Amino acid sequence: MNQEKIGKFIAECRRKQGLTQLQLAEKLYVTDRAVSKWENGRSMPDSSIMLELCKILKITVNDLLSGEAVTMDNYNEKLENNLINAVKEKERADRHLLRLETVFGFISSIVFLSLIFIASYADMANWLRIVLILLGFLPLVAFIPFAIKIEQTAGYYECAKCNHKYVPTFKSVFFSMHTGRTRYMKCPKCKEKSWHKKVINKD
Repeated sequence: MNQEKIGKFIAECRRKQGLTQLQLAEKLYVTDRAVSKWENGRSMPDSSIMLELCKILKITVNDLLSGEAVTMDNYNEKLENNLINAVKEKERADRHLLRLETVFGFISSIVFLSLIFIASYADMANWLRIVLILLGFLPLVAFIPFAIKIEQTAGYYECAKCNHKYVPTFKSVFFSMHTGRTRYMKCPKCKEKSWHKKVINKD
């Protein structure tokens, strides 16, 4: 999606409706700075307010994502392109999240091992040794729910039995055995338990 083009289109439609950035922001319960960012192509409206935004601007979601008023002649083509772009954007975001998970996992493991090593071999009072060990566990404890949420929502899991791709529940990811990004879970389609591997796209 061309954010700059979409931003200019939002600004154009807003002016056609005789609205200032502040007035549009108040109708959507966002800040005028958020509207300014949309119109400058620095960010996109959140999906939760996209329908309301289109209603106010008297355009369709397809118009918004295309950055122009879509005619009936090219409606289907624009719709398909917007859907493809939305899928690509989700895949890009999912890859970014999985890379972020790896980085944070590496950093929290280094902090944990470093503090445990210092607490084990450095000459210090016992109370300080205990404090260092507890501090070493803190990054790991904070990281685990964050990592599991990413594992649950980024991409899909593919069943080894029926090849069904799906997003599991947080609970099933949390309690499943795993090796890397492959987890032993029950498939919601075939109801069989097997090792389900992480995949980015659903095709």
